[in-house]
Order: sequence, then structure tokens, then C-alpha cells
Amino acid sequence: MNESKFNIFGALIAVSGSPGAWKAYHLGPDGKRRPADFIVPNDIAKDDLCEYLADLFHENATPRNSTAERIS
Repeated sequence: MNESKFNIFGALIAVSGSPGAWKAYHLGPDGKRRPADFIVPNDIAKDDLCEYLADLFHENATPRNSTAERIS
């Protein structure tokens, strides 16, 4: 499975699939995942996922959680 994991301002998010068929999940601290309540548009390239997620969740940024990064 082609999957990338991100820490977006403290929230753990996984995105799997490929452009045109992305599936996003919220990752829990216990390793469980649940379907995300947002979609990733079909035209987002894999290299642009982190930037897209940061733009989507920018209102969640705090001084303590101020970064968006790919973690795997």
C-alpha cells in the first residue's frame, strides 16, 4: 500500500492511494485509524500532500504545535 503519514500541527494523519484515488485517515495514539472527515482532491500530487494538509488545517496551529511534516 502506498501510504504517507503526517504530523499536521499535532494531528496524526495518514493518506494512502495515489493521485485521483486518495484516502485519508486520522491516526489514534493506540495505532487505530478512522476515516478522515475531509477529502484530498484528485489533482493533489504525492509531493504536495503535506502542503495541502497544512493549508487545510492551518487554524489548528498553536505556538506549541506549529509545524506540518511528513513522518513516513
